Amino acid sequence: MTVPATFSGFGEGAVEFYDGLEADNSKAYWTDRRDVYEQDVKAPMLALLAALEPEFGPGKVFRPYRDVRFAADKSPYKTHCGAVAGPFYVEVGPRGLVAAGGYYQMAPDQVARFRTAVAEDRRGTELERLLDTLTADGLTVAGERLRTRPRGYDADHPRIDLLRHKGIYGSRVWPPDDVLHEPGALDRVATAWRALTPLVEWLADHVGRSDQPRR
Repeated sequence: MTVPATFSGFGEGAVEFYDGLEADNSKAYWTDRRDVYEQDVKAPMLALLAALEPEFGPGKVFRPYRDVRFAADKSPYKTHCGAVAGPFYVEVGPRGLVAAGGYYQMAPDQVARFRTAVAEDRRGTELERLLDTLTADGLTVAGERLRTRPRGYDADHPRIDLLRHKGIYGSRVWPPDDVLHEPGALDRVATAWRALTPLVEWLADHVGRSDQPRR
């Protein structure tokens, strides 16, 4: 596989490759079309990350194989290509292009620090303003949440909805279009990541990494 020196867009076959994989998630399909994945998906993704690295740091492309050891669904391959650069995420697949940033899933100690910060008026209202700005800019705020209020917090707390979060991130999706296959896809990701930087910085300042050992 040859990685392009500059990012010029994802290959014309990128979305079609994943549309087909959704219909036939088999080793035979993957083997027959692996060159499409390498040339139209993985190589452009590596070039995209390289172009973003000076501003956002080094990136990593996730493996295309699913971990099916404990999954009911034994489909062997992921039906999208995802990559990260620190707390930032980018994906190409049937949905088109996705850019996101934040803490997708927080460990228990991170959740505790997050709730402490959200409950405090100064830090909590600052986060509310950041999220309102993201929404106004066309990004979606999401993340796993408890169905009920967290223990120890009143149901009428002014930020009870935020306190229910166990993960929080912002994202933007561009359905498949011509720009996906052009250099403009880089501008889309960079612009979204810049917009998400205040949220990422708030989380780094008030939540940080987990202190708990990985299992």
